[in-house]
Amino acid sequence: MIYFNCDYMAGAHPEILDALIKTNLEKSVGYGFDSFTAAARVAILKACGLDDGEVYFVQGGTQANKVAIDRLLSRNDGVLCCESAHINVHESGAIEADGHKVIALPEQNGKLSADSILRYMEDFYADETNEHMVRPAMVYITHPTEYGTLYALSELKAISEVCRRYDMPLYIDGARLAYGLTADGTDVTLHDIATLADVFYIGGTKCGTLFGEAIVSRHKHILPRFMSLMKLHGALLAKGRLLGIQFLTLFTDDLYYRIGRNADRLAMQLKEGFLAKGYRQYIDSPTNQQFFILPNEEIDRLSSQIGFELWGPKGTTESIVRFVTDWSTTESDVTFLLSLLRPAPTPPLPDSDSI
Repeated sequence: MIYFNCDYMAGAHPEILDALIKTNLEKSVGYGFDSFTAAARVAILKACGLDDGEVYFVQGGTQANKVAIDRLLSRNDGVLCCESAHINVHESGAIEADGHKVIALPEQNGKLSADSILRYMEDFYADETNEHMVRPAMVYITHPTEYGTLYALSELKAISEVCRRYDMPLYIDGARLAYGLTADGTDVTLHDIATLADVFYIGGTKCGTLFGEAIVSRHKHILPRFMSLMKLHGALLAKGRLLGIQFLTLFTDDLYYRIGRNADRLAMQLKEGFLAKGYRQYIDSPTNQQFFILPNEEIDRLSSQIGFELWGPKGTTESIVRFVTDWSTTESDVTFLLSLLRPAPTPPLPDSDSI
């Protein structure tokens, strides 16, 4: 089997695993107070261009979202996001469990727009009964989105401007940030993310580490007593150096970007192969997630040798599927997949009597 199900099926990038093995017998203090984690924080802040920021490490993306959102919101506040946002669909109510309503707004290509945020905020404060309502007090977006699409720099600036107008923090989920930063045609850099977002996280789990995400704040005061809150949520790893070593390696010798470029390049080869055989895209993604509409017969046939995901419920005759590349994907993997893929069936010509 060749697997394209997701970008965290393999263990860890060999350079990360090698760093963990080399340091395995070294003794260090716990909870992220070790020298490796300190060096990782310095490397990340330098890469982000932040002089007064802070970095915290947690084990997973839901932890990152849950703890950061809980810190940024008051008890009776809610978070604005788009309908397909991870916190709205695939986190089992983790945000609501802390008492924060997830307020989903309409989207386009998986993206939230500044206009939709602005309209919601204007309507909220124009409503004389808003004291009886959940106050929208922060904005959550992902880059890349759940559909692998990307925000343009102008879109991020517009969202950030609305957030500033209403004194709301902007939080960016960067679970797959590496693939967004290295995609062809993007005009968004890590410096841009760090400048426009109040808090964001740099994904490791889906970008080459065994586990781990790095939560970054633009200023130290944005996340007060954050380590204590991490502990409350069960998100403070005793062997914190395991996270520090992995992220220090990611931000040494351009590894984070090398991982992103490899996955994006192979995803584009995969996309071109599917299009060449006549298949329709569900959405046009420039990153490592690719979505196509395939006949169910072809899905069943491919599934015996290729791992991939149905995107939503299976349709009557055809369904949306997702293929994902990562650091471990090879050209031969993509070539093998495309060699198995049959050309898309030609739609029947309309009956001449019905023309």
